[in-house]
Formats: sequence, structure tokens, C-alpha cells
Amino acid sequence: MLAKLAEVEERYERLNAELADPQIATNPHKLKELGREHRELGRVVEAYRELRQLEASIAGNRELAAAPGDAELAALAREELAVQETARAALAEKLKLLLLPKDPHDERNVILEIRSGTGGDEACLFAGDLLRMYLRFADQRGWKVEMLSSSAGAQGGFKEAIAALEGECVYSSMKYESGVHRVQRVPATEAQGRIHTSAVTVAVLPEAEEIEVEIQDKELRIDVFRAGGKGGQGVNTTDSAVRITHLPTNLVVICQDERSQHKNKARAMKILRSRLLEKMRADQDAAITAQRRSMVKSGDRSDKIRTYNYPQDRLTDHRIGLTLHNLPRLLDGDLDELVTALRTYYQAEALKSSGGAGA
Repeated sequence: MLAKLAEVEERYERLNAELADPQIATNPHKLKELGREHRELGRVVEAYRELRQLEASIAGNRELAAAPGDAELAALAREELAVQETARAALAEKLKLLLLPKDPHDERNVILEIRSGTGGDEACLFAGDLLRMYLRFADQRGWKVEMLSSSAGAQGGFKEAIAALEGECVYSSMKYESGVHRVQRVPATEAQGRIHTSAVTVAVLPEAEEIEVEIQDKELRIDVFRAGGKGGQGVNTTDSAVRITHLPTNLVVICQDERSQHKNKARAMKILRSRLLEKMRADQDAAITAQRRSMVKSGDRSDKIRTYNYPQDRLTDHRIGLTLHNLPRLLDGDLDELVTALRTYYQAEALKSSGGAGA
């Protein structure tokens, strides 16, 4: 691990020099790319330098503890050694995690897609609840939110809602939310008081930059039409809605929330680029393809990653066997405990697969 840490520190110093190069400053994409790597390596280098300082202090205290003549000073050194040894072990574990191969998309913004699945109107209502939960979570994290597209349910909620979340390390916090979310509760429309089970699918896609996904005009079929549903005269009486079909992949994106056709087109292209980036990544790695297929699946209740049980006031994440209570708090966006538990679990799994060395 020490050899790997030395390499990281050397690369970090080279990045310092590159970022100071005036030519780099004139290339925004390169500057952003190097800046992202610099921040990531900076966390490793900071912990590594802290570890070196700590080890130097440990070595000094060991000499004091073993030195004859001053029993009181030796006792103090031994007490401090015990604390320092614990701190060193914690730092070493932290460095193992920091050296794990990083998901290249962890620091990206995301496109969040929520769709109602099994359960009809109740699934639409729960899709609305999940959207509110994530928007509250984003607000607590200080992320910027932009609604890109939505389709309202007949009784409220959403058939589909798509939003862009922008901020620090959004994807790393949101990526484990992808999958089928199951809800068990008595719907407001249920006269007999029976518990219904419904499902909603969530997909979290890293936002693609224009330079990463090249889309030629000839690959697109763009249709404009009059928007339906709520929105007032400006939306419903003009051809402002946009449907973009990417012909090579047959991916289709529809945006109709804005009154401006140009704004709807820009939003649709943003969603399309992110879906294409996800498809490119899946095509490059068969394992990711399998993971992506299992991420959302059919929207059937049996394909669940998580259950929200209202009668028992609990949330259960079936992937890691975690159960939390106080559903109102969780659905109000207080997801830190859940996000931390998921990240910790998958980091531990990654450490096992890497042999525990992290390098």
C-alpha cells in the first residue's frame, strides 16, 4: 500500500504543476477533468501525510517510553502511544477505502428518473412521495434541482418524473437508489381499509457532458407537437412539446413541461445524452450490463430493492438487510443514515474482493 500511496502523491504534485499551466486554463474541459482528479487525489494525499506525521510521532514516543531515567515521562509517552496506535489503525483503514478503484462517475451530477410501476393510481401517488423525498434530501445537501419532465397521475402523483440534481458528489450519494421501491399501505381511495402493495422504479443516471457523447443531427428524429395535460394556454395551444428519437439506439425522450420549444429540446437532449452515456458504459462492460438490467427490471413488486411499510412504520433495504423506523422522517428526506449504510456495505464488499489491501 505504501508504494501505491507514494505514486498517488507523485501524481498529485504533477497535477499541481499542470493546473498552474496557463494553457490548461484555456481548455475548460481539461481544466475540469484535472480539477476533479486533483480533488480526489487530494483526499488520499492529505490522509497519507497525516499518517506519516503520526508515525513519526509514534516513533518518538516509543523512544521516550523505552528511555531510562524519567518514569513519569515514559508513562505519559505510553499513554499517548495507545491513543496514537488506535488513530493509526483508523487512518490505515481510511486509506484502504480511499485507494479502492473509484467509480469514475461518483462526482457527477445525475438525472433522476422515477416511474410508477405495478399499482395503478397508488403507484403514481407513491412516485410523487419518492420524488418529494429525494428533493428534500437534495435540499438538505445544498444541491440544485431542475425538473426536466413530468407526467401527472390521474389521482395525483406522477406516472413519470425526471429531474436533474447538481452539486458535490451527487452520484456517489444517489447511485444506490436505482431499483424498484415497493410500498405497502392503505390507499386514500380504499374504503375497506385493506393494505395495497404497489411499486415504483427509480433510475439514477450520471449526467453526460456534451463532449463525451457525440450525437449527430442525422441520428435524430425530432417531432414537435402540442403538449397535453396541465400547463395553461401557452403550453396547450402551441407546438412546444418535443419528442426526440435517437435512431441508432431507438431511445426516445419526450419533454413538454416548458412553454418554449427550445427549452424542451434542450432538456430532452440533456436526458438523451445521459441515457446514451449509461448505454455506452453498459456496452463496454458485460457485468455492468447485467447490473443495469437488474437495476430497474420490470417494475413488478417482486423485483424490489426496498420496501416502505406504512402499517409497521418501517423501511427495509433488502440488499443489505437494513431496517429503519420512522417513515415520516425518512420520507421527509432524512436519508443520511441509509446512504451511509449502503456506501459502507459496498465499500466493505469491495475491500473483500480486493483482498483487503485496497491497492
